[in-house]
Amino acid sequence: MLARGRVPPHKTPVPRRPPALPPGLPTAEAVLAFIASSATPVGKREIAKAFGLHAQDKIALKGLLRDMADAGQLDAGAKRTVHKGGGLPKVTVLRVVEVADGVFGVPDTWERSTPPPRVRIVEGTKRGALGLGDRVLARIEETGRGHSGFPMKKLAKTEEFVLGILRQDGSGGAGGYRLVPVDKRARIDFVVSDRGEAGVGDLVLAEPSGRAPHQTARVIEVLGDPFAPRSFSLIAIHAKGLPHRFSEAATEQAERAAHQLLGDREDLRHLPILTIDPADARDHDDAVWAAPRHSADADDPNSGGWDAIVAIADVSFYVPEGSALDRAARERGNSVYFPDRVVPMLPEVLSADACSLVEGQDRAVLACHLGVAADGTVTGHRFTRAVIRCTTNIAYEEAQATIDTGAGEHLAALQPLWKAWGALARARDARSPLDLDLPERRVELDTGGTITAIVTRERLDAHRLIEDFMIAANVAAAQALEAKRTVCMYRVHEAPPREKLVALKDYLETFGIPFALGQVIAPRTFNGLLAKVKGEAFAQQVSEQVLRTQTQAYYSPENKGHFGLALRSYGHFTSPIRRYADLMVHRALVRAYKLGEDGLSDGEAALMPRTGEHISMTERRAMEAERETVDRYVAAYLSTKVGETMATRITGVAKFGFFATVEGVGGDGLVPVSTLGAEYFVFNEDARTLEGSASGTRYAAGQMLDLRLAEANPITGALRFELPLGEGEAAPRTDRVRTGRRAGQSRIPTGVRRGRRS
Repeated sequence: MLARGRVPPHKTPVPRRPPALPPGLPTAEAVLAFIASSATPVGKREIAKAFGLHAQDKIALKGLLRDMADAGQLDAGAKRTVHKGGGLPKVTVLRVVEVADGVFGVPDTWERSTPPPRVRIVEGTKRGALGLGDRVLARIEETGRGHSGFPMKKLAKTEEFVLGILRQDGSGGAGGYRLVPVDKRARIDFVVSDRGEAGVGDLVLAEPSGRAPHQTARVIEVLGDPFAPRSFSLIAIHAKGLPHRFSEAATEQAERAAHQLLGDREDLRHLPILTIDPADARDHDDAVWAAPRHSADADDPNSGGWDAIVAIADVSFYVPEGSALDRAARERGNSVYFPDRVVPMLPEVLSADACSLVEGQDRAVLACHLGVAADGTVTGHRFTRAVIRCTTNIAYEEAQATIDTGAGEHLAALQPLWKAWGALARARDARSPLDLDLPERRVELDTGGTITAIVTRERLDAHRLIEDFMIAANVAAAQALEAKRTVCMYRVHEAPPREKLVALKDYLETFGIPFALGQVIAPRTFNGLLAKVKGEAFAQQVSEQVLRTQTQAYYSPENKGHFGLALRSYGHFTSPIRRYADLMVHRALVRAYKLGEDGLSDGEAALMPRTGEHISMTERRAMEAERETVDRYVAAYLSTKVGETMATRITGVAKFGFFATVEGVGGDGLVPVSTLGAEYFVFNEDARTLEGSASGTRYAAGQMLDLRLAEANPITGALRFELPLGEGEAAPRTDRVRTGRRAGQSRIPTGVRRGRRS
């Protein structure tokens, strides 16, 4: 916008020093073009001279520069200079994308090819007032750690879509239909102004309008039966705003790239290299090989050790930086895996075909060559572009069975891998990374998408083997880039902050377990703690509390180490098919080792801090979508068992009740305090317990109970439990949980009398 209504005499960018220009203000675009072309610092004086402005024009020029700064086009530099801005105006609309450790948002509209900047939203006294997807008009301030946004006004979600179920409106509202949102946090239903082709009970995507409580919604897409198992992932895709359709340009580029020649590469096709993956793996992006090293050289550090290769799909060869295909991958940040489908980072012609290291096919890889000493120390590494031909794609279970029985078609290739892994495992044990063994649920489906079972994934040595080889390659990639003085996208996991350690100390004291805050905190500190409680009834809840004590890992070009793995430098290199961070590390290696013309550019290197923030956000978004979808599958699986009594374990306690999960199945369900009987219940904040004031009945995390399943909602993934016996009677399955100090104890507010169970 031009200051003081002045009309620009020209519309196109001008050269750096125009010989003679008519009087009057330049356009904002012309000013930006001049700044970009200038080899020296630019201020108001230089701009006025370049465009031939007179003294009477300088006030108007000052207004123009101020307007450009307000729009985020300019930033102030040192000594009254200006430079192109980061693109955030001083006042803009932000959309909330994270509400975990703080509230963060991104610009509601962002038309640049670069990732949108991530802004910390400062809520003031109204903590927790904003939720995912909320939009606010905010004042933007630049801080030493990035941008901060100060909300001025909360806006209606007029540009957001609502996912819900179409219901008949018994109140006789407009159109006779209402939309019930699937988001369990939604507080209102919408009157449907136009249902299109949708029928009652359909899962639909609708466009809301108006303001609460008089909002209406227009159906724009019918998604089908909400209770069909394959709808559960659709709900997550739309609820989380996951990009799931590729542009025509990206699809066409992928098709062309998939058929290009592999070029001049190191030939590794003679090696019996193989992949070890889940039996239902949808892509294969890493392959491994190892062989003993026999050296006559007494000074060879690997004598008696191993030569190993971790070969990773060469995705950077297929995805040119800055292309439509690259922009699509960057926007997604990662693939998202659901029980019934995958939302890939790359089109399937690449992710499941050309880049996937399938058996018997020549494939382009970036190979990490490792030297592993007998004690597991990695004594050297190098990176090459190579071509491989996998001998097999073997499942974890089959690989494990082959080693356990000492027989099988691929025993000769697996045995040296296992022996080399034995060395890596010894080095890992000496390093003592955080060792949390928490169960992971797996949903099993039949061909029609119906749930057949929900099981806990088994942890095999085959899993640990692949993990340790991948960690070795990831460390090698980070160290190689540091040695070459090339920027790296690190996987950062910082040490727990003091406030979380204090919370852990208070929690452990309720079990009579001491935890010294003055000690040097390292992963082995937590491992020692977990070893102390192993075999105790509360061991798993202590493990979960240790997990909650950890900080959230993220991506950044600034190396702050990986606390959990006890590593100083760690980058993600091994999964570029499904993680954009790995693709950036590949490009950096291509640049550092001069392996081609498609390495990391200076422009992309400069954008790494912002890219790191963006892909950290997309990773958290994917994790939430995957977890909520599994919760919906669990609720659907249990919906046929409503009314049954089942073994549960309490996972959390609050003033309003406690949460429990079904043993061996999962899914968190609430037991409201109002259903626990007529007596008052006292909430001990430190011990996180509820205790009946008259009976002394206590409910605490980790306690095993038989509970009756009262409700299971597959749409929201919510469960609700009740006590199975008479009024206020619990049926603990183990001895009462050990009590701790009673500081922080608070009575449920007076007047909130706990009523009888309905």
